[in-house]
Amino acid sequence: MMLLERAYSFPPIVGTRPKFLILGSMPGMESLKQQRYYAHPRNAFWPIMTSFFEQPESLDYQQRCDLLKQKQIAVWDVLKSCLRPGSLDQHIETESMVANDFVTFLQQHSSINQIFFNGGKAEQVFKRYVLNQLETAQISLNYLRLPSTSPAHAAMSYTQKQQIWHQALSAPPIS
Repeated sequence: MMLLERAYSFPPIVGTRPKFLILGSMPGMESLKQQRYYAHPRNAFWPIMTSFFEQPESLDYQQRCDLLKQKQIAVWDVLKSCLRPGSLDQHIETESMVANDFVTFLQQHSSINQIFFNGGKAEQVFKRYVLNQLETAQISLNYLRLPSTSPAHAAMSYTQKQQIWHQALSAPPIS
């Protein structure tokens, strides 16, 4: 039997007055190793973001984070910690999941009115562990699941993912 170490997500990327919050489930192994969101070289997240804002893909990590903050986009993960062998969401041990504190976060960032889920697992875990807390706190938001930017989600091409993400990001924020 393999002994698993608990994996911990990162603090959010968040600037002043964000309108959108993009949520993943939990950083993959490469992201955890580098301590950066979406660090796997084949993850489509950063190429999609830089292309949407017409910025070079060669921006370094801090420049990419600053770009999102400037464009009023926050990034975080649903899970604060979990046990997971490898990087695949399907291997996260359900009983080990601990969600981030979204009530406090969304109270502190009340300008957020739209959450985009980066894939189905983020949406599923959010609905299971977070949604009831937000409803109890009377925090009402709009939600949209987008295709996962992970290289493991190969059912859709990069171009298809890019089109769907760009369409969602260009829609006027819902008030």
